[in-house]
Amino acid sequence: MPLHMHFGAADLLRCRFAISPLCQTHEAVRTLRRTERHGYHLPWLRRVREAVTGLDLSELWLLMPGRGGYTPDFLGPPPEVPYAPFEDELARMRSTDPAAAHRELVLSLACTPGAAESPRGRAMLADPARAVQRLADVTERAWRALVAPDWPRLRALLEADIGYRSRQLADGGLERLFADLRPALRWTDGRLTIRTSALPARTQDLDGRGVLLMPSVFVWPDVVSGFAPPWQPTVIYPARGVGGLWREPDAEGGDALVRLLGAGRAAVLAALEEPASTSALAARLRLAPSSVSAHLAVLRAAGLLSSRRQGHQVLYERTPLGMALVGGG
Repeated sequence: MPLHMHFGAADLLRCRFAISPLCQTHEAVRTLRRTERHGYHLPWLRRVREAVTGLDLSELWLLMPGRGGYTPDFLGPPPEVPYAPFEDELARMRSTDPAAAHRELVLSLACTPGAAESPRGRAMLADPARAVQRLADVTERAWRALVAPDWPRLRALLEADIGYRSRQLADGGLERLFADLRPALRWTDGRLTIRTSALPARTQDLDGRGVLLMPSVFVWPDVVSGFAPPWQPTVIYPARGVGGLWREPDAEGGDALVRLLGAGRAAVLAALEEPASTSALAARLRLAPSSVSAHLAVLRAAGLLSSRRQGHQVLYERTPLGMALVGGG
């Protein structure tokens, strides 16, 4: 059913983007159990299988009910800054007021029959302060096992998505941004409509708080929205380029492209599904920045790439010829 977000004049000035490693960690935990999310992440799932066997995620899973259920907001409150380190977000989670935690735990456990009466559910409700610390400990272990080893690659993809969306916002305002963000979102006359699995249909006046937009690696194919006051309303959407996130560079380029350009240059060209900087490509491909820079220079000189400056970074993207080569490969 749809969620309707009504924007006032002040809300238009308070739309922002952020990257949250804490949010990515909890979405990774959800992905382990939601098979509809597995399609793009099978290589990652195979790689973390052994690590998962050493994790007890039952307390987190108890608070992650099925589609349309409520997960406590304190597990991943909207970031206050664009790029908060995981350690800062975890410290913020640990500082949750026990009374607020209790209210949210009650709401979440009520979404799963029998959860509040289970031994874990009763323990959480009896001592919410201890529950917050235990949940933070589990979250930290999940971060280190599931997300941290790949964080440079994941962050590069999320940053590239925000760069792309920011250009859309600059070119055509919110109408252009939301038109391309996801089919489940629609912008009409100052109202953002989000098709979600939550029931029933809801209407939310933003009341000057604006909207926080967060790309996610693991949320596909869903769009997640929520956060009651005092939190800023948030929309978590699938980041662009997730389909190629876990592919090995050589396989992505194709044998013909590798024979033509060499493995390194083919990998760089194939990885540029969207504009990216040298450092972002190096993290994504796990290559030395100096090697990526040399490949970019050759590809640009051959007319396969163009470059432009954005702030302190130089972003590279494929030319039509470069796109044709990758498509042919």
